[in-house]
Amino acid sequence: MTTLASVAANFTRDLEQNYALIASLVHEARERGVDFMVLPEAAIGGYLSSLGNHGDTVKTTARSLPPAISLDGPEIARVQQIIGDLVIAIGFCELAEDGETRYNAAAVLDGNRIYGTYRKVHQPLGEGMSYSAGSDYDVFDTPVGRVGLQICYDKAFPEAARIMALKGAAIIASLSAWPAARTATAENLQDDRWTYRFNLFDSARALDNQVFWMASNQSGTFGSLRYVGNAKVVDPGGNVLATTLLGSGMAVAEVDIDGTFRAMRAGMFHLRDRRPDVYGALTQTDTTDTAKWQELAHA
Repeated sequence: MTTLASVAANFTRDLEQNYALIASLVHEARERGVDFMVLPEAAIGGYLSSLGNHGDTVKTTARSLPPAISLDGPEIARVQQIIGDLVIAIGFCELAEDGETRYNAAAVLDGNRIYGTYRKVHQPLGEGMSYSAGSDYDVFDTPVGRVGLQICYDKAFPEAARIMALKGAAIIASLSAWPAARTATAENLQDDRWTYRFNLFDSARALDNQVFWMASNQSGTFGSLRYVGNAKVVDPGGNVLATTLLGSGMAVAEVDIDGTFRAMRAGMFHLRDRRPDVYGALTQTDTTDTAKWQELAHA
């Protein structure tokens, strides 16, 4: 059996606060026998303070941007010192080798090893003004199985999860800083339309690909953003095994990964039953159609 934990918590620009919060979560995870814990997007240094045309940009401000972190820098080393032999996924702003380019990134690691890293591919609203975009999805062999990483808006794109499932991911960790709707926000954020989408995507992507899906998220507020929490563990049938709902906390579920796959994939196995020969349009890049989509998006 494997114990999975997805976290909803509030991470800010205060790195010492971040480290203390991670240490507290690690302590709880150890008490609950957790093997793999997923922390939110931007858990080291916090996310952007706003989005949209008025959002944080490299050109207009440096003060509100998350700290840029090198993989071999002291911040990652500090996290590794805290977690010891616990395997985690964690989000941060990665500083590229050129010393200038910034990525919204995630890593899966323990105290001794970084098993893999990911740079966010799909960028919402004004995020592209603060980060460069990644260009691939990979999966990584870890002590808890083969793990894929994606960040926030990626979950809206079925292709992102599918390519990792085809590469053998047993678990997909989806790290988010997912806020409530910016307009017509529901009084109860659990009823907000963006909360609904967040939860729907989680169950759909797990079921689409028949994988274990671990969704973490920021909670509380930061800048102008109100986060919706709802960290969860979802099984390959799309069933939510544990959730934090709006609050901060840890959604924990004990699962039999191999046994679940044998049972759920014995009959209908979505990856096996695909028809790639009729999916050609998915990878075509017609500039005329792209221009039409952009016009509709800005109409």
